[in-house]
Amino acid sequence: MVQLKSAREIETMAAGGKILAATHEAMRKAIRPGVSTADLDRIAEAFIRSHEGATPSFKGLYGFPASICASVNEEIVHGIPSPRRLLKDGDIVSVDIGVYYGGLHTDSARTFAVGQVDDQTARLLKVTEESLEAGIAEARPGNHVGDIGAAIEARVKLGGFVVVRDLVGHGVGQSMHEEPQVPNHGKPKRGAKLAAGLTIAIEPMVNAGRAETRTLPDKWTVVTIDGSRSAHFEHTVAVTADGPKVLTRL
Repeated sequence: MVQLKSAREIETMAAGGKILAATHEAMRKAIRPGVSTADLDRIAEAFIRSHEGATPSFKGLYGFPASICASVNEEIVHGIPSPRRLLKDGDIVSVDIGVYYGGLHTDSARTFAVGQVDDQTARLLKVTEESLEAGIAEARPGNHVGDIGAAIEARVKLGGFVVVRDLVGHGVGQSMHEEPQVPNHGKPKRGAKLAAGLTIAIEPMVNAGRAETRTLPDKWTVVTIDGSRSAHFEHTVAVTADGPKVLTRL
């Protein structure tokens, strides 16, 4: 069931979203060659908990063992942080983080370059982030989730990449995953209708090669089927009468 939020609940989510955005800035400063994904997890958890009342949403969620998902190169989502996974120059790492604050969740992801990356990888990151902005622009009352997905996919196709179809965005708030699902593809005016008070996580996942995915034996990490690189950008967005309000930006 779709759960619309009150103005006060959206304000609370925005406060949690600022903590989340600041956590991503801490990640940006920490990411460099030689750092492990477990180091990033430790830094993120400590930073989130340093804010009174804030806790990591992901830790223990469905049994997930860490506070962030750290997905490197061909890993699309749900990478488990490990002290053995050391970042190298030229890698990319997608960091997905949730914050629980004031009884409500926010969710956001960014993909970071580690040192210097090749031109195609830099373009993959740029196009994916631009597709997120295109999707956010469609998060208005009266539109549908299909408008969001269509805008995302159009930008991705223009850039010469493909969206992941096996994974979707979602409602977020009282629970980390709420209705409606928000695919990164679709047709305008199709799917669930957007109303003021809806809060959704819009999260394009974009592959440089084929769209198909597979899950590793750890039962968490989702990777591209052909080993191509993948980027992931995500914001929690409130649909308001005045248009989309991004809750996870500084």
